Amino acid sequence: MGAGPLSRESPSDGDLRAQAASIFMAGVERADPLRLIERCLSLDGERLIVRSGTVEKSWYLSAYRRILLVGFGKASARMALGIERLLGNRITSGLVVTKSGQLEMLSRVRLLEAAHPVPDERSEEAARLMLELAEGAGKDCLVLNCVSGGGSALLCAPAFGLGLDEKRELCSLLLASGAPIGDVNCVRKHLSLVKGGRLARAFHPAEVVNLILSDVMGDDLATIASGPTVPDPTTWAEAFAILERYALLDKLSSSLRRVFEEGAAGRLPETPKPGDPSFASSSNILIGSNYLSLLAAREKAESLGFAPLILSTRLEAESRELGRVFEDIAADIRARSLPLAPPACVIAGGESTVTLRGRGKGGRNQEMALSFLDAAMDASLDLSGIAFLSGATDGSDGPTDAAGGLIDRSTLEACSAAGLDAKAALAENGSYFFLKAAGALFSTGPTNTNVCDIQVVLVR
Repeated sequence: MGAGPLSRESPSDGDLRAQAASIFMAGVERADPLRLIERCLSLDGERLIVRSGTVEKSWYLSAYRRILLVGFGKASARMALGIERLLGNRITSGLVVTKSGQLEMLSRVRLLEAAHPVPDERSEEAARLMLELAEGAGKDCLVLNCVSGGGSALLCAPAFGLGLDEKRELCSLLLASGAPIGDVNCVRKHLSLVKGGRLARAFHPAEVVNLILSDVMGDDLATIASGPTVPDPTTWAEAFAILERYALLDKLSSSLRRVFEEGAAGRLPETPKPGDPSFASSSNILIGSNYLSLLAAREKAESLGFAPLILSTRLEAESRELGRVFEDIAADIRARSLPLAPPACVIAGGESTVTLRGRGKGGRNQEMALSFLDAAMDASLDLSGIAFLSGATDGSDGPTDAAGGLIDRSTLEACSAAGLDAKAALAENGSYFFLKAAGALFSTGPTNTNVCDIQVVLVR
């Protein structure tokens, strides 16, 4: 996973693809959950200290009869590994749920795998076991909870008599609608026994320390993993309005639609709101984010001899539209030295969306890379000395084994040689096999972290 030590290089040296990849991986390494835990947590005798940014809190371990280590999300296993190394046999027991394949060797707690982005039976079983653990936690219990992106799917506990199939149905419809993650989570949390602050209510009155790795723009704690440990500001009425906005109501099963109608009418209980006593014993501490990763990527770009610029941490438009925007940026740098002169590196982050129009295979980052390529072809942009990378920091872009796509001059040459049609692939949302044929898939393997996506534009 490592990008190696920082080094000074001329921007004309080395391979541009490798430089783009190393800049991306510097951002991923900054969000390595194990390093984050080692950076933020320490022991002073029996005092556990958590420092992150301007936050510093501490807890005396001897004040608790039991210490539980729990977690859920793509980064949770690696976060838990760091806590196990720090606390050792002080940990009584626990439960950690991670995405299939993203495992670590944990010795003090039970580690489960489940499905993402659509939950499966293992997700439901994991939630049941987590709620059982919460039920047995009292005031004499300290709970260290590792929360990261992906937790919404990995911990799935349908409420109001709904089954897992209905929850999966709704999840699939939302993911295919192009709705941003905030809207998706608003809907999902209202159907859950754990999301939207309900897990904090389940663990109350135990003392809970939630260590959170953000995978959402703006680091809204109520959105990360659907906010299981924080007050939920959203309502049934808002969830119903989202389903209307994306024309999903008529696509729901009768039982699902009935639940949302009952909720919007005020006949079902709301999620816990600010002021709920459940949150008095729950501390939420952000330890990592996309922004911090972009800072590390910027530092790496500078060390490679590029003039770096962080464009934004909040990109959430359609992937195919953003791909064309990044092509425009590359063209402006080349032609007008705007927004900066070559050798230049523009870095951005966020989480774009894909509205499914076809039956192809791909992910939001692969679609953005394909759109960049398509725009470059339309504009007859010479890609010599230009590279564009868009990748998911968790190493898994949509339902594929790739992190994203990496476009440069060799991609154009491969397309020409193989007779590949970028527009046809875009029309079918078929970025995966197109980029694979063009040698433009970007793969990292599982990184065991998740802080949204990172885009890198290099222009020499």
